[in-house]
Amino acid sequence: MRPYGKAAIAEAARLIADGRPVVVPTETVYGLAADATNEEAVARIYEAKGRPAFNPLIVHVEGLAQAEEFGEFSDAARAAASLYWPGALTIVVPRREGAGIAGLATAGLPTIALRCPKHPAMQDLLKACARPLAAPSANMSGGISPTSVDHVLKTLEGRVPLVLDGGRTQQGIESTIVSFIGGTVTLLRPGPVDFEEVALFSRLSPGTSSGRIEAPGQLQSHYAPSKPLRLEAEAPEPDEWMIGFGPIGGDDTLSSTGDLGEAAARLFHALHRAEGSRKRAIAVAPVPVTGVGAAINDRLKRAAAPR
Repeated sequence: MRPYGKAAIAEAARLIADGRPVVVPTETVYGLAADATNEEAVARIYEAKGRPAFNPLIVHVEGLAQAEEFGEFSDAARAAASLYWPGALTIVVPRREGAGIAGLATAGLPTIALRCPKHPAMQDLLKACARPLAAPSANMSGGISPTSVDHVLKTLEGRVPLVLDGGRTQQGIESTIVSFIGGTVTLLRPGPVDFEEVALFSRLSPGTSSGRIEAPGQLQSHYAPSKPLRLEAEAPEPDEWMIGFGPIGGDDTLSSTGDLGEAAARLFHALHRAEGSRKRAIAVAPVPVTGVGAAINDRLKRAAAPR
């Protein structure tokens, strides 16, 4: 583990050039990054995470110009990238043939998921590598996403050669994923960026997801702690660790003031803390489904699903 800085970025870039994955902070969660054009390097991401090969990765780029080397952007998709990048919006577009992205990174799909991140560490690493980086969350597949180095080390310590420490991530929840395919805009995963705003700005009709795995975060069971998780809890049952929200208290809280932005930033941290407690199970208070609350409830629903 090394603190984020020039020397650490240079070391990370050397490892990535050698086909090795490294852990780097983003504004959403910590990512496990490798050269998206190197099939063996991408395979090492899947190996380190124990990730199923049918689950595609997000390819991170420096900006729209680089993204268009790998994906075919419609006017609407281009406008959305111009408005929300750098930031927590992932855009799924048709994959450009012959662009050189590893087949594993797109799970063999004819589409590609692209994002320009805002965090300076990931921006610096992209510039130092001068190549796109595939980067899912830096944890074992299906587990609670990491928002701090401690969360990363719980499952990946010894499995990756370098972890860059950038402190606690700011937004704490993965990017919104939208698809611009076939003249519609479709929400594939809710996140910090409001989908209704994207749809309104794009002037396209909202589409319907096919139900197939088209992007990360669509597995029924995902983001899951190792303990049973009960949702919509007004009070804890015996031997439950209670995560409150608003007026409902507990052993911990997502936000005592009912602030959804704070709740999103604290969600995975609270789940990690609950998982590490001596209680047998976890209970979470109701969270409104408005704004980023939709993304919070999406993560909680998948975290509580049978594994």
